[in-house]
Amino acid sequence: MAMTMPDDDILAPRKFRSGPHSRSDFSTGPIIDQEGHEIRPETLEQGFREFRFEFGQGNPFGNLTREQRIARFEAIARLLDVAFILPGTNIRYGIDGLIGLIPVIGDIITTAISVWLVREARALGAPWYITARMLGNVAVDGVVGMVPFAGDAFDVMFRANMRNVRLLRRWLDKQPRM
Repeated sequence: MAMTMPDDDILAPRKFRSGPHSRSDFSTGPIIDQEGHEIRPETLEQGFREFRFEFGQGNPFGNLTREQRIARFEAIARLLDVAFILPGTNIRYGIDGLIGLIPVIGDIITTAISVWLVREARALGAPWYITARMLGNVAVDGVVGMVPFAGDAFDVMFRANMRNVRLLRRWLDKQPRM
């Protein structure tokens, strides 16, 4: 047996009802936690003041070592450029080529990720001339990638992020070990 609600209650609900579940009971009743204990309202206010999440504070990926950051840089670059093999060929491609199939927006997304990788290289200590070359690779990849179909083929073959990994690796190999 299904209970039905009168049309009048749907369009204009009654403000005052009698019975065990009246609207006033819900607003003035005690606050109960998951274990069934009553919580005082002032305790809730204290908890809300203590709970906060500040954006921009700390690293969202945790405190990574230099080697872990380099490994993350290389892993993201591989995912973007050479993560998959075209069946029946030796042609490697990544999600840059796949996302790039979405006109304009896909290229903007992958270019933004590539720019973030250049920023990471700078945070790892890469000098301005290395990051400038990296940005040049990203710019070429982003601009040519905007061309429908031909740009997607170019994305697969140019592999800007893997070029940037090589630039960063060459520079890191020349640095003295600490």
